[in-house]
Amino acid sequence: MMELLMAFVIGGLYAAGIFMLLRPSPVKLAIGLGLLANAVNLLIFVAAGLTPGRAPLIEPGAVRPTVPFADPVPQALILTAIVISFGVLAFILVLLRRAAETLGVDNLDDMRSTD
Repeated sequence: MMELLMAFVIGGLYAAGIFMLLRPSPVKLAIGLGLLANAVNLLIFVAAGLTPGRAPLIEPGAVRPTVPFADPVPQALILTAIVISFGVLAFILVLLRRAAETLGVDNLDDMRSTD
């Protein structure tokens, strides 16, 4: 049941992110990139499986963690994806600001000049 709810949430985030990317405003472009990044992070998290359980810690004297435990690999991938998406978003914002200062317009449709 929870996977179905998360599928709708992820689909909604993808739809909203793509819709925002298609708008001519640089602010909406940045918001769309943020929404897409969050949708990808949730997709990785859900694709790994929603396992309610304990942290993957090994008890003293045991060889492996006791079942059920949460898989730490998707969490590490999501943490890496958050850092990368933050860097990409910061770069896009600086690039758009510089383009707006140089061209004198803040509408992406008006930035089609080759000068």
